[in-house]
Amino acid sequence: MVDTPGNEWAEIDVSDTEADRIARRRDRKFSTFRERLTDADQFKVEQSVFDDATFAAIYKLVQDDHIAAFGGPISTGKEANVYEARGTDTTDVAVKIYRINASDFRQMRSYLEGDPRFDGLGQDKKAIVLAWTQKEFANLRRAMRAGVRVPEPIAVERNVLTMELVGLVEERARRLAEVDIENPQTAYEVAQEYMQRLYSAGLIHGDLSEYNMIIHDGELVVIDLGQAVTVHHPNAEMFLRRDCENVAAFFSRQGIETDPETLVEIVTEPDPDPSGTLTQSEQSVQPTDNQS
Repeated sequence: MVDTPGNEWAEIDVSDTEADRIARRRDRKFSTFRERLTDADQFKVEQSVFDDATFAAIYKLVQDDHIAAFGGPISTGKEANVYEARGTDTTDVAVKIYRINASDFRQMRSYLEGDPRFDGLGQDKKAIVLAWTQKEFANLRRAMRAGVRVPEPIAVERNVLTMELVGLVEERARRLAEVDIENPQTAYEVAQEYMQRLYSAGLIHGDLSEYNMIIHDGELVVIDLGQAVTVHHPNAEMFLRRDCENVAAFFSRQGIETDPETLVEIVTEPDPDPSGTLTQSEQSVQPTDNQS
């Protein structure tokens, strides 16, 4: 299939993976690994919501040299938990684990309905979660190819996504909502450039605000792309306008002259260089003070 913006994923495979087969076999190595992981403090509470196949997915990522050791939790959400881990090349990574047994995707229905990748999934919660995880991995890859600074996706296995850890747990990158920005005009220009590049690549974030953009080492980083939809989604225009309203409202409070309609026009203009990368000076966004 031709890789045209917004049409890049004809279908998502939600059939059993190697992790499901490992969970069914429950051989000695996997059983030992699972017991060791569930004995760790950060997983004791999660045993009731992580099934054997979830632990097998983590086990498979370890076998494939994407994870060498687990650290503590970074965040706990309604649908997913994020943990710090050590990659096999000694770099820190983030491991996002979507819950299957405890997830409530009713609030996400507007993102799923009308997306051809989710046709036929119905109310099958497992299939929806697996498809959602693969969708987030694909969205991150597409955003990176478009020149948007996002956490680099590393691997996906069943309902477990491994990606770059932006910042450290003890000194985490701060959301725009949590900092005073030294140069809000530059931050706004970078945000609108990233929104335009996403749109030119066939994507709309769908939940963009000061809570889904962080600053790390002077870079603006867009996070949480699980709900991002293609420009052909029936609710695409609504999601785009809501993103623009959120971003314009935030930067207006920072003293920047902008409004949602102008931002929509800018975002939907053709990007003359959709694969280009902003220079360090063009994307440098500095916070003046971290707020608690």
